[in-house]
Amino acid sequence: MMNIAVFGTGMVGDTIGSKLIELGHSVMIGSRTKDNEKAQAFVAKHAGKATAGTFADAAAFAEIIFNCTAGAGSIDALKMAGEQNIDGKIIIDVSNPLDFSKGMPPSLSVVNTNSLGEEIQKTFPQAKVVKTLNTMWCGLMVNPAMINDGDHHVFLGGNDAAAKEEVKKMLKSFGWLEKNIIDLGDITTSRGTEMYLPLWLRIWGATNNGAFNIKIVS
Repeated sequence: MMNIAVFGTGMVGDTIGSKLIELGHSVMIGSRTKDNEKAQAFVAKHAGKATAGTFADAAAFAEIIFNCTAGAGSIDALKMAGEQNIDGKIIIDVSNPLDFSKGMPPSLSVVNTNSLGEEIQKTFPQAKVVKTLNTMWCGLMVNPAMINDGDHHVFLGGNDAAAKEEVKKMLKSFGWLEKNIIDLGDITTSRGTEMYLPLWLRIWGATNNGAFNIKIVS
């Protein structure tokens, strides 16, 4: 079992953090302030099994960091954590660079020849960034068996092979089948998974249902 930081107090952070606690990990929720209301509510919900702190507190505590912040604030959140608390650690990045400045549906603030995953890796070159789980609703991230008996696909990408193996173990602990975990390659593959979000949002809008995912058939 590990010490894991979850950055972000929204639905994604809550869902990931709750699953990690269920699996027996020690979790610290990171946010801008120690007394963040949602972070405190998370701690209360998991009495004695979770703690809360600033991004810097959580990063210093952790062996692995889950970035579950809104994409627009991810770089700032990680900078607040401090490079010295991040260097050498795996950052599992589930965020997407959604831009809501012109309303719904959002566009992407980083796209085509770049990605948020790459920007995080460039900003923190000593960290081991692995992009995964960003192509689905958070409920499915930690419970793939919810649909089609778990037979659908999750992607990951990153520059460090050993880090990706660690993340695969984490995904399997969430219930993902080995055969359904597709390693797309290096961190530039974040471009593709992030650019899927506009289609995901349109499908969600058309079906009124977020519990769907990709299954590759060949």
